[in-house]
Amino acid sequence: MIRLVVRRAARGAAAPAAAAWLAVALACAPAPEERPAASGGEATAPEATAPAVPPAAESEADAGAGSPGPAEEAVVEELPVVVFLGDSLTAGYGLAEEQAWPAVLEERFAAEGLPFEGVNAGVSGDTSAGGLRRLDWVLRTRPDVVVVELGANEGLRGLELAPVEENLRQVVERSRAAGAQVLLVGLRIPPNYGPDYTRRFAEIFPRLAEELGVPLVPFLLEGVGGEPSLNLGDGIHPNVEGQRRVAEVVAPHLRPLVAAAAAEGTAGTEAAAGAR
Repeated sequence: MIRLVVRRAARGAAAPAAAAWLAVALACAPAPEERPAASGGEATAPEATAPAVPPAAESEADAGAGSPGPAEEAVVEELPVVVFLGDSLTAGYGLAEEQAWPAVLEERFAAEGLPFEGVNAGVSGDTSAGGLRRLDWVLRTRPDVVVVELGANEGLRGLELAPVEENLRQVVERSRAAGAQVLLVGLRIPPNYGPDYTRRFAEIFPRLAEELGVPLVPFLLEGVGGEPSLNLGDGIHPNVEGQRRVAEVVAPHLRPLVAAAAAEGTAGTEAAAGAR
């Protein structure tokens, strides 16, 4: 779901307090819930109620209404919502959340003029089964894009792989059914698990991507895995520089999805405005 961020930009002067309050109120207001259907009828949405303006902000607005001042313009920023559903590799194990690759991507895309609202739903130790159980909670955010990075912990435990593939399939299918685009992230495990098992694990991701028609990051840790200088002392989780490298790996695959979501949101807003 596209998030609308409203602010007032004053040419040559700071925005008034009322405008700042409005942005906060719109961002924090809960989404309206449907009313239960009456007997034999359809569910109806509640009437929208405008939030009350705080007295201080109202007074400021009234005081400035009749006085000359710098020209102001309302700026509406439409931000696609991107959820990163994963394990410790997504959560940024051992680092601050803002240093993890999802946050690095959010900052980088904003600098490129393609901002999005990122939700880091990475949980250390999580599995594909755990991600599937958490999916309903994730989809409550009504994301435009879901980035799926799961399965590594089952692989590192040497577990049966068929359930991993089925769990990932359900995550992708249910995310798409909810209206989100999906980016599947490919993973690999060290060769000491045996050539057959490591091969079968790595083949899960491209096979699912082809079957379900979703884009794929071939290998999340490309150029990072096995490089001591880019990982923490455990040799598994990327350090700060490693997180930046991972962001570079993911960026070209995520960028077109965010751009498409942003374009769709803009088209929808323009259509709604034209219908008024």
